[in-house]
Amino acid sequence: MAGRSTSPPHRSRDSLQRPESSRGSGRRHDDGRRNQDQDRGYPPREMRHGGDDSRRGGDRDRRESYYSERDRERERAKDRDRYDRRRDGEGDRDRSGRPRRSASPRRRASAGPRSPHRSGSRSLSPASKAKPDFAPSGLLAAETNTVRAVNGDSTVLKYNEPPEARKPVLGWRLYVFKGSEQVELLHIHRQSAYLIGRDRLVADIAVDHPSCSKQHAVIQYRFVQQKDEFGVSKGSVKPFIIDLESTNGTHVNDQAIPVSRYYELKASDVIKFGQSTREYVLLHDEAT
Repeated sequence: MAGRSTSPPHRSRDSLQRPESSRGSGRRHDDGRRNQDQDRGYPPREMRHGGDDSRRGGDRDRRESYYSERDRERERAKDRDRYDRRRDGEGDRDRSGRPRRSASPRRRASAGPRSPHRSGSRSLSPASKAKPDFAPSGLLAAETNTVRAVNGDSTVLKYNEPPEARKPVLGWRLYVFKGSEQVELLHIHRQSAYLIGRDRLVADIAVDHPSCSKQHAVIQYRFVQQKDEFGVSKGSVKPFIIDLESTNGTHVNDQAIPVSRYYELKASDVIKFGQSTREYVLLHDEAT
């Protein structure tokens, strides 16, 4: 037929035979079939059925290992070049000449809560992050102001004298009246402060009315500066009274005084504590 290639000349049977072992007959049969396929123009059997897998896999492994080694060598060269440039101060730069910022590493998604030992400083509690507080706690002052009795009872004073505390120069006195009758006379010029209250362990002037607090008020003498009519500054010791946040308050001339604030006393002032009916009249030796 026209266009069809002529078959190659017939080969001798001896040329197809090869020395084989005891299984050579089957092998010669396969070789003869392979040669016949090639004579007819068919592709080899290895190409039609995938070829020898082990041999082709070995070639691919050698090829891949060869290229992988070249790639690794190329990456090492790039890393060495980049390290040298960074060490010399050049660094990676983009097209405009500015240093190129390296991409931040991707964070790995955590499968569960982090361990407190691995979290570092981020896992610190607010208490450990708080700054130390060096403010006075009041424990030392409470221990210093504690008054202990012989029987073991103790009381913490609610009041401390100010730095300007002084003993008075004048002989101040308190005249105690119950109604129109004078029941007591108190000399209050022998010390700089007098505590009034129901707690007899610490009170200098004891009051027994149930409306009065255990530590009700304090009469305090203070050194103050004042100017005369000529503008000359002159210091003097004056009496003041301070209410120690009592329950029913302190009254001077029938008016409640501010709590925890010094209120200046003058001669002939009338002081009342709580709802007690007793009146304490303040006078001194030079009062007329």
